[in-house]
Parts: sequence; C-alpha cells; structure tokens
Amino acid sequence: MTSFSTGREALDTEHRRQFLESGYLVLPALLPEALRERLVPEVDRWVDEGLRARSIEACTDSDRHGSPPLLELELPAHGRLLTHPPLMRALTGLIGPSFVFHHLHSDRQAPGIPGKPWHHDCEPNDGPDPALVMVHALHYLGGLDEKVGSLAVLPGSHHSTAGKTAYAHHGTAELPGEVVIDRLPPGSTVLLNSALFHTRRPAPDGPGRPRYFIDASYCQVGARWRPVKPSWRQMLARARELDLADGQWPELFGEHHFTEYTGTV
Repeated sequence: MTSFSTGREALDTEHRRQFLESGYLVLPALLPEALRERLVPEVDRWVDEGLRARSIEACTDSDRHGSPPLLELELPAHGRLLTHPPLMRALTGLIGPSFVFHHLHSDRQAPGIPGKPWHHDCEPNDGPDPALVMVHALHYLGGLDEKVGSLAVLPGSHHSTAGKTAYAHHGTAELPGEVVIDRLPPGSTVLLNSALFHTRRPAPDGPGRPRYFIDASYCQVGARWRPVKPSWRQMLARARELDLADGQWPELFGEHHFTEYTGTV
C-alpha cells in the first residue's frame, strides 16, 4: 500500500513517483481529532436535516429545485477541510502549486449500504495537455475496518482511456491486481488520481457502523474542466466570499478554470 507519513512537511520524490505509477496515496490520520470532532456533527446535520437529499435534487433537476439551500463548504469545518494545510502540502507535492477546487460531497453511509461498482470519477477538460490531473481526496472520518467496509483500487488503471463505468459490469468483485484498503485509523485520507478505477465494498460480516465519508476534488490548472453541479458558480463565489483560500491559493476558487455545466454524464 502506498502511504505517506503526515509528520513530513512535503512528499518526497519516491511518493510522487509511486502516485504517478499507481494512481493513489494513503495519508493515515491526516485529519486531527479536533477537526474530526467538528466535521462529524456537520455530516450528521447534512444528512439528518435533508440537506444532502435537497442538494442531490438540485443537481438532478436544477430547473425544478433551484439552488441548494446550503452548500457543503458553508459548513464551517467542511470549509476548513478544503484547505487543511497538510492536505494542501500533499496536493502540491503531487500536482504542483497551482490547482483549482472542483467539488465537495459529504455523506454518512448507513451500515449495510450496498457496495458501489467499479468506476472512476475523472471529468474531461478542454485542454490540449492530456497529462493534466484531477485528484479526489477521500476522507474517512471514522477510518476503515471490518465494521465499516473497504476501498479497493486498481493500481495503474488511470493510465488507460476508459469511460467511468467501463468496469461496472464486474460489480464490486475482486479484480486481478487490485489493492484492498481496509484498515485505516480515524481521520485518514486516500488521494486518488480521479481516473483510477476503484470500488466501495460493504462490511464483510454484515451491518456494522456508519461510514462518515467526505470527498473533495481538485484539478491542475491549464485547462477548463467540466463542472458536475449546476450551482458550481454559486459554490465558487461563496468560497471566495468566505475567504476559504485565506489568501494563499489564488487559483483555488477561480471560475475561469471551468466550462459551462452540461448536466450529469
């Protein structure tokens, strides 16, 4: 398993090489306890008050449902998570100092939820450089273990050109060469090249405990990326209003890095 000690100030050459080759990097306990203690009740609110459901409805049918009543990044700890300094250092080490925030999803996945078939999450861009990278940061607030389930990745699959659901017919079945990530301490993060195929598997012994899960994605600048939410302009504008970049990441919430929204693909 490709992992990185969060005690270091920056990734070394070997970690960058491994990420380029394998397409993933594990950051054990990246999120400190104080931040996790703020994030968990925000996730509970997001789910229990129906905010997540309404956000999904707004994405599915924006003409009918309009803008979501609240954006994930308006939740204070979620906003802080987007620019958590150790995360920013890791991203800088992997894709360089200039990148843009793409989107944020937050969920409390119920015990016993079915697995998610093999897929990747990379969005296209209109740039001439196919090497530009999109990265997903998968944050597991309660970690991963036999009561939560696991994440399986297919190292190197990001080097192929394939649609998001090209391997979906396999369901969550084991594939040759896969790596299973099933033991992570609370607050761990897995960075994925967004074109890497991966699958979520349920707890092996039946329902266990909820999986508190937040994913945020970031893209290298140098092209215009396709957004996945109709409220993407509102999202970026609100991030700027809240000064989530704290003056340190001038490109992080720039609208000019995106094409127009064309609907869910």
